[in-house]
Amino acid sequence: MNLKALSALLISGGTLIASCNNGASTKKEDKDSTSTIATISPAAPVKFGQSDGQEVLQYTLKNAAGMEVKILNYGGIITDIITADKNGQKGNVVLSYDSLSGYQQKGQPYFGALIGRYANRIADAKFKLDGKEYSLAANDHGNTLHGGLKGFDKVVWAATPAGDSSLQLTYTSKDGEEGYPGTLQATVVYTLTADNALQINYKATTDKPTPINLTNHAYFNLSAGKDSTILGHELSLKASRYTPVNDKLIPTGKLDPVKGTPMDFTAPKKIGTDIDKVKGGYDHNWVLDKKGNELETIATLYDPASGRYMEVATTQPGIQFYTGNFLDGTLANTRGGQKYGQHAALCLETQHFPDSPNQPSFPSVVLKPGETFSQTTVYKFSTK
Repeated sequence: MNLKALSALLISGGTLIASCNNGASTKKEDKDSTSTIATISPAAPVKFGQSDGQEVLQYTLKNAAGMEVKILNYGGIITDIITADKNGQKGNVVLSYDSLSGYQQKGQPYFGALIGRYANRIADAKFKLDGKEYSLAANDHGNTLHGGLKGFDKVVWAATPAGDSSLQLTYTSKDGEEGYPGTLQATVVYTLTADNALQINYKATTDKPTPINLTNHAYFNLSAGKDSTILGHELSLKASRYTPVNDKLIPTGKLDPVKGTPMDFTAPKKIGTDIDKVKGGYDHNWVLDKKGNELETIATLYDPASGRYMEVATTQPGIQFYTGNFLDGTLANTRGGQKYGQHAALCLETQHFPDSPNQPSFPSVVLKPGETFSQTTVYKFSTK
């Protein structure tokens, strides 16, 4: 199936997936699946600990091709994406921990987590909306980062499996939580497709106007740990502009061209080629060259050694490319005792632009009562 056809299929299937608890939808999914999938019962979730007096469970999605994705109801965290390399050897291509304590340790850099109510940074931990100023937690050098002190990455979501390949997560963020106005009802559906794509559908509604920016913060290393860095990975981004930032990583408001700069990934380029020319490494938002909110493939990532190839499609206007600049090998409880040093993995966080609540020239991120926030992102895996 080509990428254009995949995009069309995923768009047409979004409604079905978002309503995965509906009996008719489940029946249709079974009918369209292979006989192997139809006869498999969903794997029982595995106990992973407790948080805030609630049980933390790990759910496993799988398909007939042998790919697996494991997800916690705590933070909606993706702990594993297990997929084969060009020799058929399977490995986990995201950074993870071997216990819940790993995900709860001080300084844990959001491995695999759902991020909200507002992903990325908001300058000076405040914004104005309808004439009123709202104050947020200053948890990142005077700014707000990834939802504040206890964002969506640190709460237990209500989980509902749908068959063997889909998991729905819901969370109610109360009015005033982390300083944000309005009670927000958020729903995220993870679906593993037959052709090795992990589709993430996000939806939200609110009873008061509020800024919203949801994403997933998976750290990818397509070598599955065989290479200690991602500097040899080849990345392409369908983006001719990016948002330059100040020394606190807040956008200046400009949209600068990437041509002739280290930020140019319009053609596949090894990440290590120009990273030393970027102060601190890559941690920027790229402005995607796409029309509106259609689902479109906007990034590719390739590890020549393993042959693994990942394509990223999204409905969002931007993508944050981050090269694990702050990883320093000190994180505890890592999977298999691995040392996650600088550039051990990268993030491709589909999103609205950072600090949009304070940047009137950026696309609006305000969700109003009666509206539904909706976005879809797909990470598709193959080899070449």
